[in-house]
Amino acid sequence: MQEWLTMSAAALGRGIGAGDIDPIALAQTYLDAAAAHPMSHRIYTCLTPERALAEASAAAARAKAKQRLSPLDGVPVSWKDLFDTAGTKTEAGSALLKGRTPEADAEVLRVATAMGAVCIGKTHMSELAFSGLGYNPVTETSPCVHDPDAVSGGSSSGAAASVAHNIAPLAIGSDTGGSVRIPSVWNDLVGLKTTSGRLTLEGVVPLVKSFDTIGPLARTVEDAALALGLMEGTSGPDLKGATLEGSHFALLETLAMDDLEDQPRAAFESAVQRLKAAGAKITVIEAPEVKEAISHAGPLFPGEAYGIWRDVIEGNPDLMFQQVLGRFRAGENFTAPDFVAAWETLEELRAVWDERIAGFDAVLMPSCPIMPPKIADLAVNEDYYVERNLTALRNTRIGNLMGSCALTLPTGLPSCGIMLCALPMQEERLLRIGSAVEAALA
Repeated sequence: MQEWLTMSAAALGRGIGAGDIDPIALAQTYLDAAAAHPMSHRIYTCLTPERALAEASAAAARAKAKQRLSPLDGVPVSWKDLFDTAGTKTEAGSALLKGRTPEADAEVLRVATAMGAVCIGKTHMSELAFSGLGYNPVTETSPCVHDPDAVSGGSSSGAAASVAHNIAPLAIGSDTGGSVRIPSVWNDLVGLKTTSGRLTLEGVVPLVKSFDTIGPLARTVEDAALALGLMEGTSGPDLKGATLEGSHFALLETLAMDDLEDQPRAAFESAVQRLKAAGAKITVIEAPEVKEAISHAGPLFPGEAYGIWRDVIEGNPDLMFQQVLGRFRAGENFTAPDFVAAWETLEELRAVWDERIAGFDAVLMPSCPIMPPKIADLAVNEDYYVERNLTALRNTRIGNLMGSCALTLPTGLPSCGIMLCALPMQEERLLRIGSAVEAALA
């Protein structure tokens, strides 16, 4: 049973379908592994054994009757602690929400459960999801798989750690500016940022509703595709026959290649060469609209976030991590006309971007320009925290601002990823090409 802890979610699902894996034993194996893990308290806010075993029991009965509901029916999944979970505390990494216990599941969790997913627990996160680093002195800071003294990336920090540390086969997180992709990068996982509006946010604690998206952190592209299907009530995109022969990628030079640390640069350049060797054509492009879009992030992100949270925050500001509080309060600096004007401009820039990239299978860039910082350094140096956070988010935010769907993949070098961005609502196409990229980089 211990080999189950390192198998892909898809392989576990196939094992259940073949009668080789009992969903009840599978859930118990992961629950036991999570409970025994020395850093579990930094990864999970809580385990949900009663729910997990009840769901696994139902999955086992369906498997025995040859009536499985989906390819992942009976497979355990961890959920970031901003997805409402009926009868289980959902506090979004913040003391402001201490004790908050929803009566109903978030809609994506409800649908996934109806497709047979087994909820094994809730995972730690950056406070109210407003940090790309995953450092949270209010609750817990999840460990990077390569260094327990480094952050795992945020805000879906525990989500990534749960999969990377083999105490969940699949995790569901959220991404507003990079919060699925950065922790995926730093923990050598596949991370899918869906298009805004593709998956409902009903029952999800918000950060910036205009940019909030839901996505999986997974061991493989196949797992990410099946997870998307799981949350949409489908079998997921078909990846069979994906190839790089005849593919054409854009390599974004503007902003995305600036000031890269040595490891991410080397990893990206190596990955690009392997894609070319597999038959891909790659064209370097400049996109000045990306740099302009980044310049409007102030009113768009903190402006809306503070508008949503102001009354709650100002009722008890001392409960918050000061750096996150500062990011929210930066929203005070922008007026309603600033916000509307920024959105008007962004829509124009998105149209330019969509036209520029329409002829490519995807746009390539390094997923993150830096390596995961040490927790101790972030704790003692406020300026360092701010600089590392903004730098970590720089490339991933391009996808959010431009309205793209995006996929990050491991490159083979620890904590270094390659990101693919595609047109809005093109997740199926992105996952197919991502599957071929994954094979080329293996």
